[in-house]
Amino acid sequence: MDRTSKLEALRDEAIAPIEAAADVAALEALRVEWLGRKAGRITTLARSIPSVPAEERAAFGQAVNALKAAVTARLKSRQAELESGRPAPAGVDVTMPGRRPALGKRHPVMQAAAEVIAIFGRLGFETVEGPEVEDEWHNFVGLNIPPEQPARDPLDNYYLKDHVLLRTQTSTVQIRVMEKRKPPLRIIAPGRVYRPDTVDAGHSNMFHQLEGLWVEEGVTFADLKSVLGTFAQAFFGPEVRTRFQPSYFPFTEPSAEMYVSCLLCGGQGCPACKRRGWLEILGCGMVDPNVFEAVGYDPEKVTGFAFGVGIDRLAMLKYGITDIRLLFENDVRFLGQF
Repeated sequence: MDRTSKLEALRDEAIAPIEAAADVAALEALRVEWLGRKAGRITTLARSIPSVPAEERAAFGQAVNALKAAVTARLKSRQAELESGRPAPAGVDVTMPGRRPALGKRHPVMQAAAEVIAIFGRLGFETVEGPEVEDEWHNFVGLNIPPEQPARDPLDNYYLKDHVLLRTQTSTVQIRVMEKRKPPLRIIAPGRVYRPDTVDAGHSNMFHQLEGLWVEEGVTFADLKSVLGTFAQAFFGPEVRTRFQPSYFPFTEPSAEMYVSCLLCGGQGCPACKRRGWLEILGCGMVDPNVFEAVGYDPEKVTGFAFGVGIDRLAMLKYGITDIRLLFENDVRFLGQF
């Protein structure tokens, strides 16, 4: 057996007692025996390298260094095992129960969106989708928003190129559906929208919106109030109260904002509702005849109402979230609460 082969056998001779060492004192004795500076067995071998024939010296030196590294590593790992009070690993015990993996949860915005879609689904509304990159006709012209409207200012929109932009509302989907289908229509259009707002506790430059549309002969504002009131009680609870306040939107006439009684104070007045007792949640109104004419509907035969609600805002109100930025920071400690 040559010198290198003897060193490989010597490795097993060194490792076996290290693994069997019962305490740190026994381990220290083994360290001195093998790696001691004066008379350690591996130290002695290292000192003998110059006396090995030249043709064997390189291979013998590498083998000695490998032996030293292996013994040193095992001494350190065994010492850590003894100091931690843990026994040396004896393999995997297949009879032990496994560790249950952490399961993900649906994002609070997606939870709110799913609930809203389910409620309107029970009210007979079909869910439709459309592109997030839109042309000016579907985003503005078809919705009766004239060129002089401030909403069409290039600084208030994300234009990608001439006449093409990221949609600012999911009402664009309503126009696309009406272009292809005839009444009666009862649809909702959820999705992401984009506006270059300054990001703060109440605003984001990307948020989720849901637009609704009901077009049919004989649809009135009473139908609008009935549908939206039913939705509010289904989403927030039967004790919530609603009210409508006149407003203005280019694509509806008459138009209104819908309020619900404050979820924190029950309408009594608190800092969350600015002592008013009411919280605004959506805009709505009867579809303007100009919108019907743009898509080829006869406003003398059909009427309809439309509404738009921010899903992120609904989630914040329902779950008591005070800063919209928390929804998009991807902090699992926060998101795991819902």
